[in-house]
Amino acid sequence: MKRTLSYGEIAEVSLELSLLLHAGVGTGDALYLLGEDSPHKKLLSAMAGEVDGGAALASAMRSSAAFPTYACGLVEVGERTGRTEEALAALSRYYEDRVRMDRRVRSALLYPAVMLALMLVVIGVLLVKVLPIFDDVYASLGTRLTGVAAGLLTVGRWLEGALPVFWAVLAALVLIGFLFTAVGPLRRSLVSFWQRGHGDRGVSRKLNNARLAQAMAMGMASGLPLEEALGLSAGLVEGGARRRCEDCRKRLDNGEALSAALKASGLLPASQSRLLELGQRGGAGDASMEKIARDLSEEGEAALDAAVSRVEPALVLLCSVLVGLILLSVMLPLMHIMSAIG
Repeated sequence: MKRTLSYGEIAEVSLELSLLLHAGVGTGDALYLLGEDSPHKKLLSAMAGEVDGGAALASAMRSSAAFPTYACGLVEVGERTGRTEEALAALSRYYEDRVRMDRRVRSALLYPAVMLALMLVVIGVLLVKVLPIFDDVYASLGTRLTGVAAGLLTVGRWLEGALPVFWAVLAALVLIGFLFTAVGPLRRSLVSFWQRGHGDRGVSRKLNNARLAQAMAMGMASGLPLEEALGLSAGLVEGGARRRCEDCRKRLDNGEALSAALKASGLLPASQSRLLELGQRGGAGDASMEKIARDLSEEGEAALDAAVSRVEPALVLLCSVLVGLILLSVMLPLMHIMSAIG
């Protein structure tokens, strides 16, 4: 089974290939040179053989099944316009940005996930191990836990009985997490499935906008007109983000002004739509799009940081309230009993 290259690997191969082409090395020879010290020697050598046999670079990339459709399409456009080197350099920048953003998302979600797991462990230990000790103390005093404490004790005994099932579920979740992290195609399929239904709201929408802007900037830097760059970018996203791209393209085809179409479709904010239109009029549309992509990336990362910064104190507060509730439910009656005995 052929393996799709990761975003980081695509960025590396694209950058090195663009540098060799800039130095005047032929495409086939450049692929052979890259394959000499690469873990993908077999893949690159097979592509070099196709190119030497008369195939275009984009065709060799497609037949390898190791590159995304968007990357192959952009290289094909670069070959048609005589800007293959620029297309490969733009691909490298785009996938480097994707790697950086994906790493930022993973690191931002990891800490809250670890905190949540620790919180559940602490609460589980209190329910399963600590509350039965208090129940024994109450029994030695001739009484029983009542009210909230009795309900929590019942939950703790149920959890203790369900521990084998709990460990099995935990092992399954760990396995799923490992596969999600380690298997790129599986991760992208699951993310794509989620984005089609729920991935175009709040922070996810800002991140989608940033990725769209990066893709459009890459296409325009490779010599594509805005409309074609927009059409290619639609292939990178799912759900609402793709519908916004298609709506904007239809509005442009119907003769709407660029800024009005971008704003009405929700593809770009009003100020950035105006900036892109001015850049297009002044012949600097690709530079304007690159600035918009940077701004939207920073906005998406800031929104992600803000969301994470709200999650952490919320988890701490929730954990504190639950632990306090458990302890108070058993300590206050015990204090009354001890004071009555004293």
